[in-house]
Amino acid sequence: MSTSEYVLTLSCPDRPGVVAAVSGVLAAQGCNIKESQQFGDERFFMRVQFTAPIGEDELTASFAALAPDFAMEFKLRDVARKPRVLIMVSKFDHCLNDLLYRVRSGTLDIEIVAVASNHPDLRPLTQSYGIDYHHLPITPDTKPRQEAEVLTLVEHYQADLVVLARYMQVLSEDLCQKLAGRAINIHHSFLPSFKGAKPYHQAHKRGVKLIGATAHYVTSDLDEGPIIEQEVARVNHSHSPEDLVAIGRDVECVALARAVRWHAEQRVVLDGHKTIIFPR
Repeated sequence: MSTSEYVLTLSCPDRPGVVAAVSGVLAAQGCNIKESQQFGDERFFMRVQFTAPIGEDELTASFAALAPDFAMEFKLRDVARKPRVLIMVSKFDHCLNDLLYRVRSGTLDIEIVAVASNHPDLRPLTQSYGIDYHHLPITPDTKPRQEAEVLTLVEHYQADLVVLARYMQVLSEDLCQKLAGRAINIHHSFLPSFKGAKPYHQAHKRGVKLIGATAHYVTSDLDEGPIIEQEVARVNHSHSPEDLVAIGRDVECVALARAVRWHAEQRVVLDGHKTIIFPR
């Protein structure tokens, strides 16, 4: 009998019997659990990876019937379906280049369907991977129209996730709401201590000992969305501002790639202003 592999994530008020009920549904459908993780606080969170001899629609119907008994929110995904990702960039290429390479080398299981940018600079890099590149210039006057074009691309490519890979524009509150839970940003962790231009140069003047980066979901509160991953690197007085920039770019790539991977593997569950992560 042929089987398919699925990931189920869920959240509900924490109470006895949730694991038994979920396991019972899977057992009744002839499923085999490969991985199961859970966490309980005031709410209960669970991630289950399993194989099943039935289709996604039938499984969804089974959990939809269970959900009202536990006030449960759930998400089911066929592992064979790679998440479709639209990447947005400006002029910095390190995060884009890193994601493109990870996908090509098989270490990041997503499909990059297109790249959009407010500058034309990274078209050659993107097209060298055979991926569509869309130049969407933006000014304060054209921002509403440009963001409408972004949403058109999301719909056209049926993108599951939007990744801001050093996209140096602030998204409007309207666009943030429309992409809620499916847009990830990366920024240097000096915020809010070193805001504005040249944060690494500011940090160098203050003699910092750790630099870092934070990957988070995009919200209308600038750089304050639910955190998915953070990475740090130790530095010292011998490092120049240019050294800090280079080290910081490496750290940004690592943090962003992990966040995208965990989201793609459905290992992230939103819990208000924070996230629950079920790592490998």
